[in-house]
This record gives sequence, C-alpha cells and structure tokens, in this order.
Amino acid sequence: MNVRDQFAPKPDSPPPARRRRRYLLASGAAAFALTATLAAAPAAPAAPEARNAPAAAAEPKTLTVAVSQSIDSLSPFLAQRLLSTSIHRLMYEFLTNYDAKDNKTIPGFATEWEASADKLTWTYTIREDSKWSDGKPATAKDAAFTFNKMMTDDNAAQANGSFVTNFKKVTAPSPTELVIELKKPQATMTALDVPIVPEHIWKDVEDFGEFNNDETFPIVGNGPFTLTEYKTDQYVKLKANKEFWRGAPKFDELVFRTYKDQDAAVAALKKGEVSFVSGSPALTPAQAASLESDPDIKVNEGPGRRFFAIATNPGARTKGGETFGDGHPALLDQQVRRALFLAVDRKTIVDKVFQGHAVEGAGYIPPRYGAYFWEPEAGQELAYDPAKAADLLDEAGYPKKDGKRVGKDGKPLDFRILCHATNPNDKAIGKYLKEWWGELGIGLEVQCLDDVSVPWYAGEYDLAFDGWSVNPDPDFVLGIHTCAALPEKAKESAATDNFICDRKYDELYQKQLAEYDPAKRADIVKEMQSWLYDSGYMNIIGYPNAVEAYRTDQIRSITTMPEASGNIYGQDGYWSWWSAVPADSGSGGSGGAAGGGGGDDSGSTGIVVGVVVGVLVLGGVGFLFSRRRAATADDRE
Repeated sequence: MNVRDQFAPKPDSPPPARRRRRYLLASGAAAFALTATLAAAPAAPAAPEARNAPAAAAEPKTLTVAVSQSIDSLSPFLAQRLLSTSIHRLMYEFLTNYDAKDNKTIPGFATEWEASADKLTWTYTIREDSKWSDGKPATAKDAAFTFNKMMTDDNAAQANGSFVTNFKKVTAPSPTELVIELKKPQATMTALDVPIVPEHIWKDVEDFGEFNNDETFPIVGNGPFTLTEYKTDQYVKLKANKEFWRGAPKFDELVFRTYKDQDAAVAALKKGEVSFVSGSPALTPAQAASLESDPDIKVNEGPGRRFFAIATNPGARTKGGETFGDGHPALLDQQVRRALFLAVDRKTIVDKVFQGHAVEGAGYIPPRYGAYFWEPEAGQELAYDPAKAADLLDEAGYPKKDGKRVGKDGKPLDFRILCHATNPNDKAIGKYLKEWWGELGIGLEVQCLDDVSVPWYAGEYDLAFDGWSVNPDPDFVLGIHTCAALPEKAKESAATDNFICDRKYDELYQKQLAEYDPAKRADIVKEMQSWLYDSGYMNIIGYPNAVEAYRTDQIRSITTMPEASGNIYGQDGYWSWWSAVPADSGSGGSGGAAGGGGGDDSGSTGIVVGVVVGVLVLGGVGFLFSRRRAATADDRE
C-alpha cells in the first residue's frame, strides 16, 4: 500500500483520514567495508556472593525514531500516510515481501504461489508458523476475509482498493491455501501490498470507514512488532514480537515520537533523546551537516523512492461526474498549465533548495526503479523557457497588462498553492515560484498549512506541492490517477491524488495491469508517464535522496534498502527496524534468525549500515554519492 506516500497531500491531521539525477551512484555502487571488530574486554570474575545472587532483569532496549508526520489512521483499510503504512508493515504480514537486497519478491505470509495456465487463478500456500499476537493461528481464512472485505465494502477499499478491483472470487479451501480468481490477468499478484488482518478481530467492525483501530491495545497483529500504545501527535509505541516466524527483533521496544519542528528533532538526536531522525521526511542539508561532525552520529544517505512535484487541480469531481471545489478555471487549459511549468527552473530548485541532494525529475517513477524509469524524448521536454511560457499565455488568452496577466473577464490571473507548514522545502520553493511566475504577470499565494488534506479533499486549491513514495511495483501510484480512484461523494477522501480522470490514461492503466511480460509492461508504464508529463497535470521537480541519521552509541547496525546504498525510514518492508542491533548488544548479528531480507526464508544477514571500523571501498565503477538532500514533504500516504 505504501505508498501512497503521498508527499504532498498527506498532512498532519488527526484521525480519521480516509480515502492517499540520475543517481550519481554508478551501477557498481559504493560498497562499505564493514570490518567492525569490536573487541570486548574480559569481564572481572564475580564475587562468590554475586554468583549466588538472583540475576537482575535486563533493561529493555528501546529504539526511538523521531518523525514529523502524524498518523492518519491505524486502520490499514484507511491509512495512506507514509508513517501509518510503514507502521502497518511492522504490525501485519503481507502475502509477499520485497528482498532488501534487490527488491525481488520473496515469501511473506505466503511461502509460495502458483498461477493457472490462463493466469486467472492464483493459489498461495500460507505459512503454518505464523500466529496472531493473541495466540490464535494466522491462516488463509484471514487473508480471504481481508480481500473479500475490500471487494464488498467501499469503505474498506479506501486505502488499497485498486489491488482487488479485478478480483472475481477469493476463497480459503484450507488454513494453508488461499485461492484468488481474477476477471482478467493481473500482473501485480506477487506484489499485493495489502496488510492481512485477523478475521476474529475485524469481523465485528460495523463501519470500516469510521473505525480507526485505536480503541483496544495492544492491537492484534502477526508482524515483527505489536502496537501497544498510541497518543495522537505524540507517539506510537510497539513491542517486539518474540514469536515472529522470521525471528524476533533485537530491540524490545520501538517508539515513533512526533516532532512538528525538524530542528527540535535534530536537537533531540544530538542529546541522545532519540535514536534516529529522518526529517520531513528527509534532513535538510544544514541539519545533515550539523550532525556529521558528531562521532556518535552517522548520517545515512541513499537514492530515494519518492518524487517531489507540483500538482494542479484539473477540476475536482466524483465518480458520478459531480463537480465541486473552487479550483481556478484557467488550469483546465493545458496551455496555461504548460506555461506555468515552462517557467519552473528545476535545476535551480535541485541546486539551491535541495543543494544537490536530489536529481532533476521528469517521469513519475524514480530512477531507483530502473526498469520503469522514464525520461522525455528530444523535443518533448518542458525545459526552463520563460519566453515560451509568456507566448503560450498570450495564445491562451491571458495577455499582460500593466504587469499583470488578465483573462477575458478582465480579472488578474492569480493562483494559490498548498504548502506543508512542516516542510521547509515547500516554503523555499514557493518563494522561487512567486518570483518566476510573478515575472510572467501571475500572482501566487503560498498557503502553508499543518493539514493540507482538508482543502485537498475538498478540491479547494489551485496547485499543491505533491509527492509519493513508489513501491518496486508501480501499480499503486499509477492507479491513483484513474477514474476509479475518484471519490464516491463530493469532498470525501478517496484514493485519487489530483482528481485526474482520462479515458486514454485508464486504457493504458488496464493494459499494463494485464501484461505479464516484464519488458512489455515496463514500456506501457513509460507510456503512461509520458502521457502524464504531456498533460501538464503534474510537474515532477525531482527525486530527493533519503537523508537521515542515527546514533551509533544506541544502534550498532541496521539494514538499508537496497542494502548497497539505500534508505532506512519508509522501506518497502520491515527490514530496518526488524534488523536493528542495539549498540550494547552482546553479538553483532542481524536483527533476527533469518537475517535481513534474504531471497528465501533463511536469507543472509543484510546489515550494511553501522559502526564502520575500516575503510570505504569504492566498488566497480560506483562511487560514494555525496550527501544529497532529500526533502520531501508530509506524505499523503
């Protein structure tokens, strides 16, 4: 589900929120020679009386993560923010997972799967060694319940409904067998990013649109952690699931603590009050620089899985065609949208705002996912060209008079743009836009709010800073622009990102969904990105790097994704927090018996970020990326 990490619209609102460079890292990727040999001094022999004394209880080991985002909902059927969906990955198993090494599909709740010859029936073998935190067995019936509820209840389909719209029938012939019948082939059957919930808990929920899963604690789940306590806009506490089939986490407790001020979160890291900080969702260049000189803090940076964009309001509407909101009518004109984006200097934004910690954008899928990464062809690119932008506005009927663009009604051309109050990048870029568009004669009001979701869902905006985290399989972020993602009723949350609804795009979406050939499917996905680019509805500014930091005197090692050089926070899996090893741990192994996300159930140790005693080895043609900044905004995930 992830990933709906919507960067832009996911604000900081209390529940319930319903509805969602090219890497300068060469292919050889820099390898860290992690030769940390930590020699322990021999312990002094214990006194006789000490030997006979009862052993003192070990102090619980707690890993505290500073986050800037609020929880929109603890219900996996409603949650769309990055923080919420990341926590759900820790609480509930998915049918499959992604390998931390290379994003390949590996077993999760299902140990294996098989498709019929016509690809219309998929049979999953559900593992026998998974159980819910209340002791009851986790079975195929729980998975069948989860999918059937999404298929039959629109409220339960708000977060991840796109995965099941093509499902015909889901059954559980036995506790270890799940059968999904499709209406037509579906290429995402090994990438169904849907948390499986316990039927015996959720079957009594009366309204899936209102239930936020925050009434009874601990919350029953079967993931590596169990959520035990939650206070809105303060913290989320989880304890390690000692019975987790892949192996228990090394930390006893995991706490996500909310900081509305990024600098306060960085200060908390310096003081040792938190173990890890990711920023909003990334550290600013200044914050990262302030941490690099601290011997007990490691700054981690890797290619991000997000894009940062400017989105336009193409006219808010429901599935039934009812229009609502107050988006500026001028933005219904493709000429006007293109003119705006021709006056945006993406290079300046990357250089001055992100200070090089991002790469210029164009396509919808970050270069991290090479198979789907797209770039415009020669002559297609909307390069920075203010003169051409002015010409387009003239042609569109918005001449410049006394320094201001005016329409046929004589009214000046002024827009509003939604900005996340907690994101310094939104504010900085807003200043550039005011200058650039002001030179065109267009006025801009930058509206920075704590909760941008309210006007967003109401369609009461002209433009917005937007962004989503992208999964290894791009189906979800592609699906949020389909007509099926529009809300049922006006001003209600839904899966849609910006109310885009176009028959051509929908046809391409259905085509990629039914294509099993990876290369052919990738070509269709690139065609969809080309359509989005030309439409002018979205302007992808860049792909920010993940820039984050942690205390090495609290965390000895932790897995990044991908392992060679990736992110820790907001992964497509639970590898980081599950694998994290306390600094005072007696052993330096991985976070569980199976290691960090290997290609099978036993896997290999995947800890690649930690206390480095040795040298940095530059592998192949790869080289260590300079600390690039990844500042996105509040995810609307």
